[in-house]
Amino acid sequence: MPTPLPAPYFVAASAKAAAMVGLDADELANDDLVAVFTGNKVPPRAKPLSAVYSGHQFGVWAGQLGDGRAIMLGELKGPSGPMELQLKGAGLTPYSRMGDGRAVLRSSIREFLCSEAMAALGVPTTRALIVTGSDQGVLRETVESAAVVTRMAPSFVRFGSFEHWFYRDKPDELRTLADYVIQTFYPELADDANPYKSLLTEVTRRTAHLMAHWQAVGFMHGVMNTDNMSILGLTLDYGPFGFMEAFNSGHICNHTDQQGRYSYANQPQIGHWNCFALGQALLPLIGSVEDTEDALEIYRPEFGRRMDELLHAKLGLTTHSEDDSALFDAMFKLMQDNHVDFTLFFRQLGKLRVDDLGNDAVIRDLFIDRVAFDIWAVAYRQRLRAENSDDCVRKQEMDRTNPKFVLRNYLAQIAIEKAQQKDYSEVARLLAVLEKPFDEQPGNEHYAALPPDWASHLEVSCSS
Repeated sequence: MPTPLPAPYFVAASAKAAAMVGLDADELANDDLVAVFTGNKVPPRAKPLSAVYSGHQFGVWAGQLGDGRAIMLGELKGPSGPMELQLKGAGLTPYSRMGDGRAVLRSSIREFLCSEAMAALGVPTTRALIVTGSDQGVLRETVESAAVVTRMAPSFVRFGSFEHWFYRDKPDELRTLADYVIQTFYPELADDANPYKSLLTEVTRRTAHLMAHWQAVGFMHGVMNTDNMSILGLTLDYGPFGFMEAFNSGHICNHTDQQGRYSYANQPQIGHWNCFALGQALLPLIGSVEDTEDALEIYRPEFGRRMDELLHAKLGLTTHSEDDSALFDAMFKLMQDNHVDFTLFFRQLGKLRVDDLGNDAVIRDLFIDRVAFDIWAVAYRQRLRAENSDDCVRKQEMDRTNPKFVLRNYLAQIAIEKAQQKDYSEVARLLAVLEKPFDEQPGNEHYAALPPDWASHLEVSCSS
């Protein structure tokens, strides 16, 4: 059961998430619903629960884990289908271990904003419905105020949910869980010759596609432990995440990750590693190592195919050429050498014209070595001419693919600091901007600006 917080108050809500479960966002601020989504009042038909799971954390088997501060209220059916509603930060559970079961305002706002930002970017993700707060103190590195974020997903079953029963040698429970997932979320696999192999294949495919989406928008998760991997291929658990700014393929967004296991460049291979961990857990059901390995074989080609599609779209290319990989590699090396802002580069690249250098300045000025950009741009223009690319059409398509606005850490920090002073207006404004990441949004250009100097000192870690 949730543990009540004193004098809870409304912080923010997502109208788009609310609509998915048939709720009116304007009503979420009333006292009764604030009480429900803080855990102070349990709806009559709700049967709150927390789930057990295990997992590999930073590549090391960590044993039993579980929802240490997340409590599921139940399921709501809406226009988008059934969604589980889960209170994160609502108090102690049987799996809290040494934790206090609480979340803080800082991390709750970050998860709320990024969940909705990723959905607007078209990246598969859990959603965030509402954030509530309380003045009760919570000890982290310092004393911070408590908060609860209500997140939504068709299911919060994780890779680690299967690992838990495998490593405990509980085959009946393992099969029950797998059958539930297949029947509920993958019913098309139920009649396959080996539905458990088909399940691993499909989850591996979805994970490969998710990793490609992350790479394409410059998103870094920060804690890709197997207990943070969704069986539905959703982005799950927003902790020390970050969006790439000055491009560095080795960038580590999580200050806790001293070895760089979850760097931007490593995310695709870690996604693959995590699928192998899931395959190990499903092995007793699949029946043979050969079938398990066969299911996992889909990862590399699916990641490569999806990443190739996304890169072609980001560069406005509608056809494929055998030299495209070299063009992409040269582009990323150029970005790396010049520390070019990831989001700004791709957005400005849409302004390039095939036979007119007049717009090049807005792109060239992102580079320290402008001559190096000019050399790459010659090859890019040749590629565009080869497919008779139309400048106007291409820009429109690229603007639908390359966002102008992402949740930069400094933007989240500004909203958090205002919220800590009881001013929640910036959270709402930032959410409104992030819900339309591909639009020009006149008047909101400052949300797309390069980060200020002070932002370089921001650090995010697993502590939240």
